[in-house]
Amino acid sequence: MNLSMKGIVKSFGANDVLKSVDFNLNEGEICALLGENGAGKSTLMNILGGVLSADKGTIELDGKPVSFANPAQSLSAGIAFIHQELNLINDLPVYENMFIGREIKKRSGFLDHKAMYQKTKELFDSMGLEIDPGTMVSSLDASFKQIVEISRALMMNASIIIMDEPTTSLTDPEIERVFDMLRMLKQQKVAVIFISHKLREVMEICDRYTVLRDGVLVADGYVKDTSIPEIARHMVGHEVKTGTSSREVHLGDEVLRLENLTQEPYFRNVSLKVHAGEVLGITGLLGDGRSELFRTVFGAEGKYQGKIYVNGKPVTMTSTQQALGLGIGYLPRNRKENGIIKDMDILENGSIVTMPKTTKFGLIRAGELLKQFRTQRKNLQIKMENETDSITSLSGGNQQKVVLAKWLSANPKLLILDNPTQGVDVGAKEEIYDIILRLADEGVAIVVLCSEAQEIIRLCDRALVMYHGTVRAEVSGESMNEHEMMRLATGG
Repeated sequence: MNLSMKGIVKSFGANDVLKSVDFNLNEGEICALLGENGAGKSTLMNILGGVLSADKGTIELDGKPVSFANPAQSLSAGIAFIHQELNLINDLPVYENMFIGREIKKRSGFLDHKAMYQKTKELFDSMGLEIDPGTMVSSLDASFKQIVEISRALMMNASIIIMDEPTTSLTDPEIERVFDMLRMLKQQKVAVIFISHKLREVMEICDRYTVLRDGVLVADGYVKDTSIPEIARHMVGHEVKTGTSSREVHLGDEVLRLENLTQEPYFRNVSLKVHAGEVLGITGLLGDGRSELFRTVFGAEGKYQGKIYVNGKPVTMTSTQQALGLGIGYLPRNRKENGIIKDMDILENGSIVTMPKTTKFGLIRAGELLKQFRTQRKNLQIKMENETDSITSLSGGNQQKVVLAKWLSANPKLLILDNPTQGVDVGAKEEIYDIILRLADEGVAIVVLCSEAQEIIRLCDRALVMYHGTVRAEVSGESMNEHEMMRLATGG
């Protein structure tokens, strides 16, 4: 199925979100839809998915004009939308998830479990998928959940699948598994709209790209004819820095030292030092134990063997409250699950760490909290309307800045950042990089945990590469390159 969207216009009050945007998709093609948060990508896809209606413009499928008043009409036309938050029910088996809302029933009115199981198995067999339809969804890893979502779309005869940030929470092997599925879809003439901030993945899996900026189509073409720096420039409107940091490093006193730290089965015999003013990278493949290692340092992982020294003094870490008291801050890996509290507003999320320190006679001094947060809002350039708005009203990059704000308000001496730019766009990444480097220049010891070699190279003064829970080697200078880090991370 070929798609053509022409002259799409959409405004919300005085805010012009889409300004006469054209978007085309050919049968059996994977096209990346790119742009910073707020560029208009989601609005354009919500119009295609029947969630929103366009103010102006036309949509054609195989040359025939169509319009969708609701998502059901879009789906019946062969367009499926797989959101970043997967719509699967963990407590049901795979085959029941495949038929939610359109269950097969017997004449008696009861569900025909056998028929649903068999049809699911036939689809999986046709695609070469080794998934038992009776498996509970809760037992699947993230990549197989994505594959089940894709398979469900195919079960509904989808010819176009929209995928919103499909690899955000996946490991490298899981990403490759999903990419294999996408390649299979191409062979079956299914078209995919691939929304992502990970430009390396775009270069690997996509045929074409379309870039929106401020609601305007600014670039499109074939992936083979472009490069990551060129796409990034289109997205942000200016050149994006690449390569290593050129800052002068002024090391201060030792802030953290680990000696033979061990917690089986996650990590063992880890020894390292971090100084004030330093950015230390910890990298490897996901599952290498680095997150568990630094959650232990932060007092969140229970008993361990070995020694931890903070500011030169031995400590036994037993709680996150103790770590905070020692001047340690920790930005967790998964922002949506562990970084923000969705039911709280921006101010509450940005000040929850320092709330206990601003109480008097059991009452929170709201004025002091607001003053602290507004200082961080200015320093971090958080783009928002009101402090009382929901945290979920912010873009991914600004949510991440709010999570940073809550720790910076506590004036940490050591800041541990686990995957600090997960799910944020190119422009927001650069802003967060600048914040991290500025903090290091101000004397904060920074530890960055990340699998992306380019991020380690861009941010860190040196890096430790982990493999199966052990530190394989230290890299810096010329040895801190993508090839060497991957070699070490895979046991080379």
